[in-house]
Amino acid sequence: MTTIVILNWNGAQMMRRYLPSVVENSGSAEIVVADNASTDDSLQVLATEFPTVRVVTLDRNWGFADGYNKAFAKYETENKAQGLPLPDYYILLNSDVRVEQGWLDAMTNYMDANADVAACQPKLLSDTEPSRFEYAGACGGFLDKYGYPYCRGRLFDTVEEDHGQYDTVADVLWATGACLMIRRTDFWEVGGLDGRFFAHNEEIDICWRLNLMAKRVVCVPQSVAYHLGGGTLPQGNPRKTYLNFRNNLTMLYKNLPANRLRKVMLVRMILDYVAALQMLILGGGWSDFKAVVKARRDFKRWRKDFSAERKRIQGQAKVTMPTTVSLFSILWKYYAMRKRKYSNL
Repeated sequence: MTTIVILNWNGAQMMRRYLPSVVENSGSAEIVVADNASTDDSLQVLATEFPTVRVVTLDRNWGFADGYNKAFAKYETENKAQGLPLPDYYILLNSDVRVEQGWLDAMTNYMDANADVAACQPKLLSDTEPSRFEYAGACGGFLDKYGYPYCRGRLFDTVEEDHGQYDTVADVLWATGACLMIRRTDFWEVGGLDGRFFAHNEEIDICWRLNLMAKRVVCVPQSVAYHLGGGTLPQGNPRKTYLNFRNNLTMLYKNLPANRLRKVMLVRMILDYVAALQMLILGGGWSDFKAVVKARRDFKRWRKDFSAERKRIQGQAKVTMPTTVSLFSILWKYYAMRKRKYSNL
């Protein structure tokens, strides 16, 4: 049994545009919209236009990460009270994702056949340019040695066209939160998403924790989904810059082994301030510069709040460092060696 959960916040128009494809093409999977206390007409739209979709309402906007934690917990409480079964799999699906008939089959079949796989994603293509991968996850994600994410099909802002070059199932470090299929038991076993992140990097963090527990995360490109992207916080938004930098540093602190942590954090301090200066001079200006500086300052302030969790994660880890965390610097490969495609790395 699979339950698709779409987290919504003031996304009535997105649901009108994208939810019909999910309803029509998801077979017997249950579809749930978890509403993060929307102030638009989302609940009315769901009630009148999508009566078969189950709604779970939350008391406030908990963000992406804790929104899903709260939604899953409330959904399961309601099911138990009504004597309803709990799903084998959850799918975290963004409200701006379009799917086609059969999209679930390949992922479900692969998960059913491989008990060591905890999570997976489809091939993610751009809804506005379907011949091209979508930035948020492409064909599965990795991290370089300093914590910079990249994907099969996307390195930094260079997004490849899809010519079937990544159509093999592959183990990855992280699966995109835009369309993430995860075993319900594994989701709770590793502690769910880190609600303190609010949004951004939370899917990388949970997938890294799964990897450390010797559980696999894969991309199953025989399944395809189309993502609009940037619906909540578009690229270049200072809030997004802040969350990405703060959460990425926090994720590194939680999951890196002791023998790599100090060096990586030192290098990142240098690289982050270089990035901030570059934004000030060449890019987003003063707002993005301040966002990076604030992110580093806030990470330093709240790092102690994660020390117990870091100790628990490292103490329970069955794998010291996943092979899907690269030993090279993607910055060096991309900017110095001019490698623009994953296949060239």
